[in-house]
Amino acid sequence: MEYVLETKDINKHFYKPKDFHVLKDISFAVRVGEFASIMGKSGSGKSTLLYILSTMDTEYTGELYLNHELVTGRHHNELSRMRNKHIGFVFQFHYLLSEFTVLENVMLPAKKLNEKSHTAIERDAMQKLEMLKIDYLAHQRASRISGGEKQRVAIARALINNPVILMGDEPTGNLDSHNADNVFHIFKKLKEEEGLSLLIVTHDEDFAKRTDRIIQMEDGRIIS
Repeated sequence: MEYVLETKDINKHFYKPKDFHVLKDISFAVRVGEFASIMGKSGSGKSTLLYILSTMDTEYTGELYLNHELVTGRHHNELSRMRNKHIGFVFQFHYLLSEFTVLENVMLPAKKLNEKSHTAIERDAMQKLEMLKIDYLAHQRASRISGGEKQRVAIARALINNPVILMGDEPTGNLDSHNADNVFHIFKKLKEEEGLSLLIVTHDEDFAKRTDRIIQMEDGRIIS
């Protein structure tokens, strides 16, 4: 079985103000091309887990593998590069730079990675915008477009470096049901047409039920 992401016995403690065991023996894997969601009540450890999986939090015990490579214990510069190259991230808030155009926002992670020419990055960015049917917004300022459009731009930006996995932390949390539905269909299409793996933390049961698998969390454990 081809896994894109795998964890073995991940444990996480917060030590202040007192010892709190927030993640307990987390072992699971995401298959290549799988669209999985993580559900659980507030405080069950979902976002904490996602921060570890996305390599942003390194204070844990256990092992994390990305593309069969051990990620745990690597230097933060190396992690930053791996994250930028292999993981796309979509948050509840889109974090677009409002004074930049849509196109410039989408290009940013590729410019940071610095593996392609400016022209090639611009072409890739336009292609992602076309794929999400928002190429007509390319030269608009990010501050001038609607909430649903902003979230699509954020998805395009997350895809610019052709990641192996797209992670989302409540990506539909701020959207009305119509736009939330749009985002779901974009994700489904990415899975079906691009073979992308997706791992999405959500409170939205309708969204989760339509994914390939729901990973249910409670009190820092995976219960199903």
